[in-house]
Amino acid sequence: MKLEQAIALGEAALLWLAERPELLEGFMAASGAGVADLRAGARDPEFLGFILDFILQSDEWVIAFASHAEVSPDRPARARAALPGGYAPDWT
Repeated sequence: MKLEQAIALGEAALLWLAERPELLEGFMAASGAGVADLRAGARDPEFLGFILDFILQSDEWVIAFASHAEVSPDRPARARAALPGGYAPDWT
């Protein structure tokens, strides 16, 4: 996945998370991020990677986000791998 595509999916993930206050609170508690950090991180590829890391913790969240974004459920993990700090898992 190209970096630009990964950033776009990360931005969509942030918006999806923002629409779910209970999940957003969980992200903010786990990361220590505040509202200002969310605004500042909206265009930061590394921060968007953190958003995807959070969503990737739960299959339920991944499936819900992928359905909302109209992408296959493997796309969030692929986007995460393309962003700074990401890695491509070796499932062989």
